[in-house]
Amino acid sequence: MDILHLVDRLEELFNESRPIPFTNNVIVDEDRMLDIIDQMRVAIPDQVKQAEKLLAERDRTLAQAQEEASRTVQLAREKSEGLLERDSIVEAAQTRGEQIIEQAQRDAKQREAHAQRMQYDGQAGQDDQAAPEERARKESHLHCLLRFGIVDVIMSLVDAEIRSGR
Repeated sequence: MDILHLVDRLEELFNESRPIPFTNNVIVDEDRMLDIIDQMRVAIPDQVKQAEKLLAERDRTLAQAQEEASRTVQLAREKSEGLLERDSIVEAAQTRGEQIIEQAQRDAKQREAHAQRMQYDGQAGQDDQAAPEERARKESHLHCLLRFGIVDVIMSLVDAEIRSGR
């Protein structure tokens, strides 16, 4: 039974009691009053237990909410750190890629110069009256080899970078 209801019944019993003339005292039905007091003694521990349960549940809910908030903040921190790290990795990869391309271009120029020297040296020893079509075919073949050489250099540099874990 609700404690407030029992207090109301006790107050009602007091209001229904007969006053003693010329005093502030009243005559109360002792059995009814003791019955209400007994019911209060039983109801108070039940209500205290309910209140304790509510407080424990509230505390548990607050603890769960705080833990969840902490996890969310930690995940957000980790994600932001990962994004920053990823950005630095991308920047480093771009820089390294530019270095690889520059090195490949330098190597290609060296190969082209070497190939031109070899072509010139080879032609100097041959008959100067070689057919222009044959010369054009050889030059085209040489340019293809040079292009594939550039691709090979780039691919070997990229493979080396991947293997080294950069």
